[in-house]
Amino acid sequence: MAFPRNSLRAFLAHAKSSLAFAIQESRKVTLVIGNESADLDSLTASLLYAYLRSLSPPKTGFTPLYIPILNIPFSDIRLRTEYTALFQHANISASHLITLSDLPPFSHLRETLKPENTRWILVDHNKLQGVLGSIYSSCVHGVIDHHEEEHAVPGTTDPEPRIIQKCGSCTSLVVRFCRPDWDAISTYSLSSGAAHAQGGSAIDDSAVTGAWDAQVAKLALASVLVDTVNLTAEHKVEAVDREAVAYLEARIMASARETGTWDRAKFHGELDAAKKDVGGLGLGDVLRKDYKAWTEGGMALGISSVVKPLEFLAKKAKAEFSEQNEREAFDKAIETFMGERDLSVYAIMAASTNSSGQFQRQLLLQARPDGTSAAERFIAKATSELGLEASTSGSTDSDNLLKPTDTHLYRKVWQQKEVGKSRKQVAPLLRTAMS
Repeated sequence: MAFPRNSLRAFLAHAKSSLAFAIQESRKVTLVIGNESADLDSLTASLLYAYLRSLSPPKTGFTPLYIPILNIPFSDIRLRTEYTALFQHANISASHLITLSDLPPFSHLRETLKPENTRWILVDHNKLQGVLGSIYSSCVHGVIDHHEEEHAVPGTTDPEPRIIQKCGSCTSLVVRFCRPDWDAISTYSLSSGAAHAQGGSAIDDSAVTGAWDAQVAKLALASVLVDTVNLTAEHKVEAVDREAVAYLEARIMASARETGTWDRAKFHGELDAAKKDVGGLGLGDVLRKDYKAWTEGGMALGISSVVKPLEFLAKKAKAEFSEQNEREAFDKAIETFMGERDLSVYAIMAASTNSSGQFQRQLLLQARPDGTSAAERFIAKATSELGLEASTSGSTDSDNLLKPTDTHLYRKVWQQKEVGKSRKQVAPLLRTAMS
């Protein structure tokens, strides 16, 4: 039975309680999950797919309810500063989200959430990683993604989609796939859910459902605009992104509450500023805010994407380890981060705007002895492809970031001239070098 027409907020409350019941009673569940960085695109793609699919589930689906789950523990939501800025537009809060904290402890996850009772739909990635991947990879029966194909999802996933296509935002692909169902749902002007939400009084149901649609549309639009820089990043934007923005804006402007007040540029600016507001986070939090990890060739790889230059990270390290100079403090922070995750190879991709207002990228690569050969193979392949130019200094002439204080560690720092190449391009190059 489909979830009755209602708000995203009400849907999430129902989904959270349904997941707890399914775990307790060993019932079947369909989970929609983004990648382990849990960036804005993973959040919105999973919420949008689960919400709309639950309102109009396929007849042959595993379950009629699709439960969106963030691929991080609840405690890590606070690191995603852009989430808070978006929540108010979607009329939800962090407490409504379903996270890894809502699953049983990993130590006995297999026994309490049995693989045969689950189906997993992947959005914004196409291979389930980590502990979840080790248990549930064979239970993946659908994907919508815009990263490089990893051939980890079955070729046939009916009735769920199998869509892997280059574009600026995965959410754009979800919008395109779910649009027919969304349009069909919206043709109903009367809704028991809408009436119930207003205490059963006589109301204009279309106005209520229109407001709900506008909230969901803003949620989806957020990641498309952030990922494509409000459709100005020509190296990222594809037709499906432009179509998604046009469709979602029409949804927003169809709501009486948005008439004459909607401002896309202001909306994007608010989210972009929130995403870059990491001054209140510790350096370790900044590095894990948008972090992904893989295992290749028996070695662990981690990549952090940050929205500040490397010099900012060094100064933050110095503030946290005041007894050391900037270089030593930065080294300690990086070594601690790698050690906690047992990484053989670690990269920091720093994207920022310089004093002239130009977008720039820096790439730091550090390897332990067992990862040095892989790092060298990466350099041989990636230097021209990424436009890597060796940096000549760090934040100061004396305390530069180029050489770690531990001579057993391998480190290279570059300016990346091919600024259109993000982690979607860098990660496969590193993984190939390690395999």
